[in-house]
Amino acid sequence: MKKKQDRYDVYVSPLVTRNATPEMSYLFSAEKKFRTWRRLWIALAEAERELGLKITQKQIAEMKRFADDINFEVAEAREREVRHDVMAHVYAFGKQCPAAQPVIHLGATSCFVGDNADLVILAEALDMCIVRLANVIDRLAAFAEKYKDLPTLGHTHFQPAQPTTVGKRACLWVQDFAMDLAELELRRKQLRARGVKGTTGTQASFLQLFDGDHRKVEKLDALVAKKIGFDKTYDVTGQTYPRKVDARILAALSGLGQTAHKFANDIRLLARLKEIEEPFEKKQIGSSAMAYKRNPMRAERLTALARLLISNSLNGALTAAEQWLERTLDDSANRRVSLAEGFLIADGILEICLNVSSGLVVYPEMIGANLARELPFMATEAILMAAVQAGGDRQKLHARIRTHSMAAAKRVKLEGGDNDLLERIGTDDAFAAIRDDIPNLVDPKKFVGRAPQQVQKFIRSVVAPIRRRYSTQLGRKSNLRI
Repeated sequence: MKKKQDRYDVYVSPLVTRNATPEMSYLFSAEKKFRTWRRLWIALAEAERELGLKITQKQIAEMKRFADDINFEVAEAREREVRHDVMAHVYAFGKQCPAAQPVIHLGATSCFVGDNADLVILAEALDMCIVRLANVIDRLAAFAEKYKDLPTLGHTHFQPAQPTTVGKRACLWVQDFAMDLAELELRRKQLRARGVKGTTGTQASFLQLFDGDHRKVEKLDALVAKKIGFDKTYDVTGQTYPRKVDARILAALSGLGQTAHKFANDIRLLARLKEIEEPFEKKQIGSSAMAYKRNPMRAERLTALARLLISNSLNGALTAAEQWLERTLDDSANRRVSLAEGFLIADGILEICLNVSSGLVVYPEMIGANLARELPFMATEAILMAAVQAGGDRQKLHARIRTHSMAAAKRVKLEGGDNDLLERIGTDDAFAAIRDDIPNLVDPKKFVGRAPQQVQKFIRSVVAPIRRRYSTQLGRKSNLRI
């Protein structure tokens, strides 16, 4: 019998096989989950012992000895009998730790391990996404700095508009990603442990264990949280931690998806204009039929995954809304999928973003040619003002420019010719006084406003602090498998 991961006759999520990194996939693996459960049971026993319960160091040492040696077969067989995953793993752990078996899970409810483990894993997953996103921001910001002065045709409604620069446009992408980073950092900062709260959140079982000593129960809550990496616990809970926590995290991931989608669509549009392309490898095939094609497959995959991530956030909102009183179990099956897949999708998106932003290909000549085709129309106001300042009649000159513009537009749209507006104006005696100045008046750099300066200011005020915060974690390389 083949190993499950080697079988080709069952569905395997492409999020794992094609998109997410092994590191992120591991966070949502069974091994990580159940090792974290055992870590929690050990933390609980240690804290209970420190606060005076009759738990021996020998029992804790025994639990630690088998913390990472999970007897999955025993747990799976037991779960088929009892239909309860936590009790199945309590049983399996107890089989390995007979001396500690009486104190495993002492005073706890299933959500002690289930929810606290989820929070530990969510914290690690957020940390991973945050570092990956900081690297994307760093890479795109470097791109923006490099091309801050390169004029390019701006677009509104995907119609020609006032010029900007390639670097300034890239800052629009970086700004959105920086907003996503701030949101993910906030969700990570606000994350707390559920702690030890008991079956309905009242801590009644622990109050009984400690003979009514409220101080010790509060201390237990804080001790366990600290042992699993949290400074705080949620002040009040039902049986579970607030499901709004999940909803907010998935919403933050959705925001990342929105930004990635916009970024990818822009790259796809620019690729069609032959101005900027995503990386294309030497042996890469763009089309099975059209051998000349360089399809933007990375950007297309980004938009596909982004749609999935955006829609996935609805699961968190609906689950938070559906909770009954102190808890209902109809959250469990949904959360097993939506939380894991949300981070697997986000991880895949960030890998592609890093890959694309690290290898964007710019075609300055094509950018210049596209701009040159439209710039004459945009330069007419500058030409008009210069001609008036040279002594011309503003109304008459305006009429002449309008006539030439209509003729040039007809040549472009109806005849398929080049835009000859500047030649028409240059040979019109009404503009003889400024004829020699026209080339200078249509210099593209005169039409980009403060775009280069805006890039510099943005890098200083927004990107530099991010680079400082993550200075030791920048320089990550993407490794797309497919």
